Amino acid sequence: MTRTSPDAAHAAWNALGGDPAHLPLISSVNRDGALPARLPVIVLARACVGACALAAAELTALRTGGDVPRVLVDDGAVATAFTSERHLSVDGRKPVNFAPLSRFWRTADGWVRTHANYPHHRAALLAALDVTGTGTGTEDAVAARLAELPATKAEDAVYAAGGLAVALRTPEEWAAHPQGAASAEQPLVHRERLGPAPARDLAPLTGSPARPAAGLRVLDLTRVIAGPVATRTLALLGADVLRVDPPGLPELPDQHADTGFGKRSVTLDLGDRADRRVFDDLLSTADVVVTGYRPRTLDRFGLSPRELAARRPGLVVAQLSAWGAQGPWARRRGFDSLVQVATGIAAVEGDPERPGALPAQALDHGTGYLLAAAVLRTVTEQASRGGTGYVRLSLARTAAWLMSLGAAESGGRSEEALEGPAPWLTESEGPLGRLRYALPPVSFTGGPANWSRPPGRWGTDRPRWR
Repeated sequence: MTRTSPDAAHAAWNALGGDPAHLPLISSVNRDGALPARLPVIVLARACVGACALAAAELTALRTGGDVPRVLVDDGAVATAFTSERHLSVDGRKPVNFAPLSRFWRTADGWVRTHANYPHHRAALLAALDVTGTGTGTEDAVAARLAELPATKAEDAVYAAGGLAVALRTPEEWAAHPQGAASAEQPLVHRERLGPAPARDLAPLTGSPARPAAGLRVLDLTRVIAGPVATRTLALLGADVLRVDPPGLPELPDQHADTGFGKRSVTLDLGDRADRRVFDDLLSTADVVVTGYRPRTLDRFGLSPRELAARRPGLVVAQLSAWGAQGPWARRRGFDSLVQVATGIAAVEGDPERPGALPAQALDHGTGYLLAAAVLRTVTEQASRGGTGYVRLSLARTAAWLMSLGAAESGGRSEEALEGPAPWLTESEGPLGRLRYALPPVSFTGGPANWSRPPGRWGTDRPRWR
C-alpha cells in the first residue's frame, strides 16, 4: 500500500481549500491496468476520489469529535466506479450508453464528434444537416453530409440548430481558442463566500457506518453524469437528496438508474405556479442546491447563486457546467465526450487514422467527485465561519488539469494487476428489478460501503423531505 500521487492529490486538496496536514491520511492500492490511457487518467481519478473521501473523513471528525479517519483509495474500486454506467445491468439486461448518432464523423478537413443520445438533440442534429429518416440509412446520410463540410462549419451549423457537434482540436488549437483560454484562467474549483450567515449547527454524528452528510437536505438540479455522480456521493454519505427534473425532459433510464442510488426523484415545472410553490417550500429548508445546467439557465426562475444566497442565507450553492462560466462557449451545451474532443484529449488519445477517447468518461466522474468534495468542505468550513458558500466546477477545467498532469506521471508503484471489476460489483433488488452495479469508491475508516437505498423510477417520488 502506498500514498496516492502527491502532486495530483495535493492539487485537488489545495483547490478545495483543505488542510495539507491531512494528506498523509490517504493511502492507495495501485493496480496495473486501471484506466489505461496515454494521459494519466488513473492519477486524476485517484486524486478526485481521494480528495472526496478525505473531505468526508474531515467532516466525520468534526461531527464525532474524534480524529480524522484514514482514507483508502483502491484503483480497482476507482476504475470500476468511473465506468459504472457500463457495469450496470437491470434484470440481466446490458445498459444503453450511446445512441448510433453519437460518434466521430469524418468531415471535409478533419473530424467532428456529435452527441445525440437525447431525442431533442438527435432531432436538432438531423435538422441542421437536412437529413430525415431512421436506421442505417440515416447514419449514411449524416456521414455523407458531414463529409462535405469543414469541421468547424459543421460545429457551428449543428449548434445553431440546437444540436451538439464539436470539431476535433489539438491541445495547441484549444489553447489558442477563446474558450480554451477562458477555461484555463479559472481555478480548478472556484470557491466563494456570497454573504454572511451564522455558523452552521451540525448535530453530533452517531451510529455506524459514519455518514457525515446525515441531516443535510440537497436539492439536486442536475442531469446526465457529472452532477448526478456528485449527488449520488452525497447520498452515500447520508444526505437526503431530492432530484428535481422538468416533467417534459425525462432522463435516459439506464443513466438515471446508475446515478440514482440513495436518492429520490421528482418532477416539477418551475414555470407552473403550483409546482413553483412546492419547489420554494423545499428550498426554504434546503441546505445544499446543486445545479448542472448551463450557466445562467436557471436565472430566469430567480435561482442564480446570489439570489439563492439572498433567499436562503447559509446555503451551499454548487454549480457544474461543461465549458465554464466564462468565455464564448459558456452558454453552450456540452458533454464529457465533446469536451474531450474540443480540448485536445481525443487527439492525444488517437492516432493519425482516427481520434481516440479516454477509457472512461473521466471528466464527468472526476468532476462529480470533486464537486461532492467541494460541498463537504464548504459545510465543514461553515461550521466555524458561517456564510453562504458557492462552489463552481467545469468539465473543461478538469480536462485542462488532466492535460497538465502529463503522461509521465505514473502515480506510484503498482502492487497488483487489475484482473477485472468483479470485486467491486454487487447486486440488489429494487423498484427497477434486479440490479448489478458498481460499489462506491469513496472509502474511509468507519464509513459506508454501499448506499442505503436502490434507485427508483424517474419522477415517481413525492416532492417532500424525509
